Amino acid sequence: MEDIIQIDKKLLVFLNNLGSEQWDSLWLTITNQLNWIPLFLLIFFLIIKSYGWKRGGFMILAMVVLVGVSDQFTNLVKNTVQRLRPNNDPQIYQLLRNLIDPQSYSFMSGHATTSTFFTIFAILLLKEKYKYPYFLLLFPAFFSYSRLYLGVHFPIDIIVGILIGVIFGNLYFRLYQKLDRVSFN
Repeated sequence: MEDIIQIDKKLLVFLNNLGSEQWDSLWLTITNQLNWIPLFLLIFFLIIKSYGWKRGGFMILAMVVLVGVSDQFTNLVKNTVQRLRPNNDPQIYQLLRNLIDPQSYSFMSGHATTSTFFTIFAILLLKEKYKYPYFLLLFPAFFSYSRLYLGVHFPIDIIVGILIGVIFGNLYFRLYQKLDRVSFN
């Protein structure tokens, strides 16, 4: 396990040091959840357009609950594992380009988990109505990578977050389908 952790740290240092000042403001913008509001509004619009206000509203409510569940689950894991963030890791922090300085724990990435969870659920809701919903996967890809660029998560934090997001997105969709059948059929 120690070998994996060392590889994880070396990979982060490598990826983080690929950054440059000319791109820093872009990645700081990408990592900020509020800057993605237009994408969320587009998704909500497409859901309402496809399913109407009543059923679409139920879907949007399910998405709001999803974000809350994902956030709480991620915080539970972070507080249980208590892995230091790279920017606080005495072994590597001086090797990183640090642009922000969060103090919470690192494992697993809430950005990766929640954005993937949300996106998978949105894709599953929209794939029958729209031709290219998989383009939405660009959101968690860029959002997650921003955390490596900024040096605040290790690659394993991101990979596990994405995997958990995919699993939870699919499971949540199955649960949603059961509730939808009861409510709208």
